[in-house]
Amino acid sequence: MRLTVLGGCGAWPTADQACGGYLLEHDGFRLLLDPGYATLPRLLRHCEPADVDAVLVSHGHPDHCADLNPLLRARALADRPAAPLRLYAPPGALDAVLGLDRPGMLAHAYAWHEVETGRGRRFGIGPFTVESVLLPHFVPNAGFRLTVDSGSDGSSGGVLAYTGDTGPSPDVARLAGGADVLLSEATYPVSVPRADEPYLLSARLAGEYATGAAAGRLVLTHLWPGTEPAEAVTAAQATYDGPVEVARPDLRLVL
Repeated sequence: MRLTVLGGCGAWPTADQACGGYLLEHDGFRLLLDPGYATLPRLLRHCEPADVDAVLVSHGHPDHCADLNPLLRARALADRPAAPLRLYAPPGALDAVLGLDRPGMLAHAYAWHEVETGRGRRFGIGPFTVESVLLPHFVPNAGFRLTVDSGSDGSSGGVLAYTGDTGPSPDVARLAGGADVLLSEATYPVSVPRADEPYLLSARLAGEYATGAAAGRLVLTHLWPGTEPAEAVTAAQATYDGPVEVARPDLRLVL
């Protein structure tokens, strides 16, 4: 499994950083995870719109799904329209972004699959086995555990755990148990403002979860715009002694 980061900024994009977006590739299959603001231009550096096989979305905030609209437009309005794109998301999460265009304009551009978010729910997307878990946020948010076996093209297997946006929950460590990579929400380095404490994580707490899960690597994402990446890494290293890095455009990891 190969992970390519398209962006990792929370809330809104900056001049140098798109919002969260991740391209997962395995055995010739391309899965786009959380296409947030400004991720489509980054995606186009790696593949064509028609090359994406499926999209998986954790929740309906636009910094996680807004660029689904231009992706669908690029596929549907091309001289040779692409096949319907498989979309996977919790109930209602994509209603707003799918409603941006006139009714029916993109109706044939996608095939909708509702993600159940009860603990332990599993489903398949191409070569990926996905487990979804409801994690605390301002809106319903699904954390995902994605597992693949070794591919016929020689690609290695692996396990990626992704939190989407989440507040503190023991389910984070359970979701990431033994994962090769924990891709974790880390909006703030050390402490979260009191009003947001139930709904967001710090890098320090993400490190605690990575330690409890015995995850092989921690990648911090959804940093608040303007946060110094080094500050977030230092905070996570106080509670986790494995490799730590910040999600940045074009970061590539082979699990």
